[in-house]
This record gives sequence, structure tokens and C-alpha cells, in this order.
Amino acid sequence: MKEERDIEKTYANKDFVAKLRRLADAIENGKKFEIQIAGERIYVPVRAEFTIEHEREGAEEEIEFQIKWKND
Repeated sequence: MKEERDIEKTYANKDFVAKLRRLADAIENGKKFEIQIAGERIYVPVRAEFTIEHEREGAEEEIEFQIKWKND
């Protein structure tokens, strides 16, 4: 079983856009998505579920694009 982790990484706009484009292409073409985050390569399977979450607390708002799956 893999070690638990909870990482949030900030990217420059152009890097974030490039990752979103690669993700969109993978989803559209029915292929797995690969991304490296903080030194670990992550493989997102085609069966992953995609959700969008909106949070508001006081003056702060947040939108999260989430990708979830279970490893078999």
C-alpha cells in the first residue's frame, strides 16, 4: 500500500494551463493521464471520476477540480 500524502502545489499560469490541456486531451481520447507532483509520478486511470467543488468562507472562495479513483 502506498504512503499517505496531502500536497498542494502552486504552478505558474502557463504550466497550469499546459497540465489542464494534457488532462483534457487524455479525457477526450479515453486515455490515462500522467502527471508528476512534488517528485512523484501519478497515473490517473480512465475510470477516474471528475468533480468540481465550490467553497465559500467569509471573503474567500475556492473552486477545486477533483479527480478521484480507487487503486485495485
